[in-house]
Amino acid sequence: MKFKADEIASVIQKEIEQFETRIDVRQVGRVIEVGDGIAQVYGLSGVMSGELLEFPHGIRGQAFNLEENSVGVIILGDYLKIHEGDEVRTTGQLLQVPVGDAVLGRVIDPLGNPLDGKGPIAASETRFVEQPAPGIADRQPVRESLQTGIKAIDSMTPIGRGQRELIIGDRKTGKTQICVDTIINQKGKDVKCFYVAVGQKDSTVAGLIETLRQHGAMEYTTVVVAGASSPAPLQYIAPYAGTAMAEYFRDNGQHALIVYDDLSKQAVAYRELSLLMRRPPGREAYPGDIFYCHSRLLERSAKLSDDLGGGSLTSLPIVETQEGEVSAYIPTNVISITDGQIYLQSDYFFRGQRPAMNVGISVSRVGGSAQIPAMKQVAGGLRLDLAAFRELEAFAQLGSDLDAATQQRLDRGYAMNQLLIQGICKPLDVIDQVLVLYAGTRGFLDKVPVKEILRWQDEFLEFVHSKKQALWDKINEARKLNDDLNAEIESAINEFGATFK
Repeated sequence: MKFKADEIASVIQKEIEQFETRIDVRQVGRVIEVGDGIAQVYGLSGVMSGELLEFPHGIRGQAFNLEENSVGVIILGDYLKIHEGDEVRTTGQLLQVPVGDAVLGRVIDPLGNPLDGKGPIAASETRFVEQPAPGIADRQPVRESLQTGIKAIDSMTPIGRGQRELIIGDRKTGKTQICVDTIINQKGKDVKCFYVAVGQKDSTVAGLIETLRQHGAMEYTTVVVAGASSPAPLQYIAPYAGTAMAEYFRDNGQHALIVYDDLSKQAVAYRELSLLMRRPPGREAYPGDIFYCHSRLLERSAKLSDDLGGGSLTSLPIVETQEGEVSAYIPTNVISITDGQIYLQSDYFFRGQRPAMNVGISVSRVGGSAQIPAMKQVAGGLRLDLAAFRELEAFAQLGSDLDAATQQRLDRGYAMNQLLIQGICKPLDVIDQVLVLYAGTRGFLDKVPVKEILRWQDEFLEFVHSKKQALWDKINEARKLNDDLNAEIESAINEFGATFK
């Protein structure tokens, strides 16, 4: 057998050219214990806190506890595939998620993997899940309104772009529905929406996605799902992952809205991880840093200064209470972090007052600065009037004789209560709200039977859009009422009232 010297020489030459002296240096550890979504790993002495680790079968984990002899790792995937003695590698990276327009309209898990069967997410950029919140100098006060389309909220507890408004109440009082209506109302307003489902039933989330799709809201919405069947580590990181995706739009001068549904379930997931890691428990067995867990999340919502593009991230965290106990640990924590709360009360809900907002406890700390001037003029005293009506109503139930003035205030209160009732998935434009509330607060509905008020509203708005569109356009352009506009509105109400049966 003959060897050709030139062939051998060319092979050797090629090998020399392709030879690399770089050595792949990684720290490798071994699993010494695994179960319930966490693993104890031995041998990773140089690992960073929060660093991403690789297990066999492509499963990833995050360094959670740095102990003297081992590292506590939360497993972001199926921990049942990991066994004692398995090799664990460091990656030198922190947890990142895909961001940008590619995630809009998609249903994904907290790691950015698609759950909607529409193929991989072709995102050109990624962001760290944990980001520092903007500092004081990087923010500006909340002045621009974010309309929810819900009369009771936009008139009495307005939400501004960059605000954190807590929605709190017992289960099944309509908390999620308020957020869904708000997302639907952002259609055409150039606000990107993110809905983070933590610990929710998969059937509930599927129904919500279908509702958004029917109303054309999925085009600008991303749904991040860590359902009830997801492991606790995924439920814990889901809100941070959703926020990282929303921050991309905030930092590019755009506006985003994020809903956390709900943070009480995230707190339970974090408590579970902390107890499994043997961190010392505090009140109600929650770890001592549960406040920091929520504050570092919610502080990322802000209205950025004009120098940074003026983008905003508005958040609507949801917290579930037990038997209306607002003074429990997690509710009081989140109330103290947010810029106000909308408190939904069960007994209001069951007697048909929907949204079931308790006006006395609900508040927006941004106040009228997040309202258009026309709404401020129309609904300025509405909260106090309704709170006074609730007290008067309780007093009137004692059955004593009432004078004419008190009876009139009661009748006006019943009429306004009825006017603030709103069907699901039927958000109203802010100018429509102004017109309807003008009629209610100025006494034009006093002679309309309470049961007919919602029909009056629907038919009146239909009348305005068909015959008085010029008036609507004038208010929309001015965003403020003056004597001339007031006269025109009253004329329109009287003209419609003459035909209403």
